[in-house]
Amino acid sequence: MVIYGLLLIFLIVLLAPFLFKAVERNLEVFLLGLGILAAVVSGEFSLRLIREAVVEPVKITGAVLLFGFLFRWSRQKIRHALDWLTLQLTLPVFIFLVVVVLGLASSVITAIISSLLLVEIISALRLERRFEVHLVVIACFSIGLGAALTPIGEPLSTILVAKLKGPPHYASVLYPLGLVGFLVIPGIFFLGLLPSVYLMKGSTGRDTLEEGEEGETVWSVLLRAIRVYAFVMALLFLGSGFKPIIDEFVIRLPSLVLYWVNMASAILDNATLTAAEIGPALSEAQIRDAIMGLLIAGGMLIPGNIPNIISAHKLHITSKEWAWTGVPIGIFLMLVYFLVLLLLPR
Repeated sequence: MVIYGLLLIFLIVLLAPFLFKAVERNLEVFLLGLGILAAVVSGEFSLRLIREAVVEPVKITGAVLLFGFLFRWSRQKIRHALDWLTLQLTLPVFIFLVVVVLGLASSVITAIISSLLLVEIISALRLERRFEVHLVVIACFSIGLGAALTPIGEPLSTILVAKLKGPPHYASVLYPLGLVGFLVIPGIFFLGLLPSVYLMKGSTGRDTLEEGEEGETVWSVLLRAIRVYAFVMALLFLGSGFKPIIDEFVIRLPSLVLYWVNMASAILDNATLTAAEIGPALSEAQIRDAIMGLLIAGGMLIPGNIPNIISAHKLHITSKEWAWTGVPIGIFLMLVYFLVLLLLPR
């Protein structure tokens, strides 16, 4: 009965955000409620879990808050620096650096701040809209990959380290870097070269992407940090609550099957799937392959990752526009990384 109850909760977590706008607008509260329910149903709800859920989100929330205020206060200086850089560098070199630097920096300044910087850069470029959409999607793939290298980069890694910090993995702050860094970093540099393919098709025009008028306020910075804290707390409850499902079903899947199953990350936030799938009973190969599937597929569609959602919202990119670029790139990367993973020890 416990398994059936948890499977029902799992289906509600997956489907409700798509069926009900109110759930989508209040996702953190929704997930927190269901996470607590899952933990109660599975018998995992305890003072230890409550302490973990209160403490673990502090680091990433603090980073989001700190860099959010730094970004707000230095926004004009950032814009002036971008204007200067575009005059000093050729367009292909500048774009390569944008994709690579934002991807690598996201592990330190968080995926959220990297995506806000991306919005500033795109607003300043004033290139043809179609090319800028390609650039935003590619850069968000890079940010999504890079942010996973540390627990402060994005919720996925925060959840990963929190759930594996005990035996047998004893995950530390550097665990994600050691697990997938050798796969992620070359991918970021490859993505830096990819916009050149679209540049050859032309990049000038009147129609261009531009950020809306909402801007960054003190309240928006605070609210974003609060939402991140609640989101990570909810995922910790969900992850512990779904432990019986992991032990019963996920652990039995071959690692490369789990890799392809995680293409679901294209339509579901990859941190949510990490909370549902990853547990200490999985082997390191299963964890590595599952995480890579989540990271790559997370860039394919707007709902798959936090940078996608922020960039698409602020630059008014439609789901269709995103998919035209994101899906082909995502499928190509999934195939390439699948071949690479085949060569690694199981």
